[in-house]
Amino acid sequence: MKFGIAPINKGVASPDQMIAHAQLAEQAGIESVWTFEHVIVPLEYESRYPYNVSGRMSSEPETNYVDPLLALTAIAAATKTLRLGTGVNILSQANPLLMAKQVASLDFVSRGRFMLGAGIGWLQEEFAAMGTPFERRGARFDDYIQAMRKVWSGDVVEHESEFLSWHNFKSYPLPVQKPLPVHIGGNKGKAFERVARHGNGWYSPSGSVTELSEHLALLRKACDEVGRDFNEIEITGVWLMKGGTDAVRRFEDIGVHRLTVPVFAVWPDKAADMIKQLGDEVVSAL
Repeated sequence: MKFGIAPINKGVASPDQMIAHAQLAEQAGIESVWTFEHVIVPLEYESRYPYNVSGRMSSEPETNYVDPLLALTAIAAATKTLRLGTGVNILSQANPLLMAKQVASLDFVSRGRFMLGAGIGWLQEEFAAMGTPFERRGARFDDYIQAMRKVWSGDVVEHESEFLSWHNFKSYPLPVQKPLPVHIGGNKGKAFERVARHGNGWYSPSGSVTELSEHLALLRKACDEVGRDFNEIEITGVWLMKGGTDAVRRFEDIGVHRLTVPVFAVWPDKAADMIKQLGDEVVSAL
């Protein structure tokens, strides 16, 4: 089992604090750090956050959300082995060519340590502020992933679609990793079909063994329907550090490869202590 901590870029008091937490995670034997993304936090919004029964996200408008790719670039420069993931970036509201360039560059400067976690988004007010249509964001996401992989191939890019018209160019540097891993987030709508068709991994928002097991059955079914080998997909879940190593083994038994611990969301005032505890009591024991 691999372990990550999240969100390394949210609510940070200073860049020094963010980097120190990442370095501490590396020293503790934790495999990866992950970011959350919101470009803005509206004062009021009608959109419903799908992963909380309240329909609200746990962020005030004044919350520091350091841009994920910039945060991970700073962390890459201050670490050596720590893997770097976005959990998740909202691809459907981004410029996919700029995103492809930034992702390749981050994998290049980190010497092959980056994992792109991406999702379709839920906050309509943020799409409006970004000047991006909220409608058909799922179809746009699917098209963007396929187009970005052409950019990362090193070949001449040719991609004509409903959403993009890219022709006769290349973009370097290329990612170090081949393929650069794309972890698709979410468990609503067509999420499982999307992972089956386009993902190297699935970034699940669930921390329940029972719920994850049910969702993995749905993902396996989606893989069968599109002719994809389910075993190719890396599974990442959430763990609140309850139940110790026995709980970790239950996640392992259902096929989870990585657990992210929401250290900075659940224990913001004692994040360093929780990182050490994760390393001392769990990572070193497994």
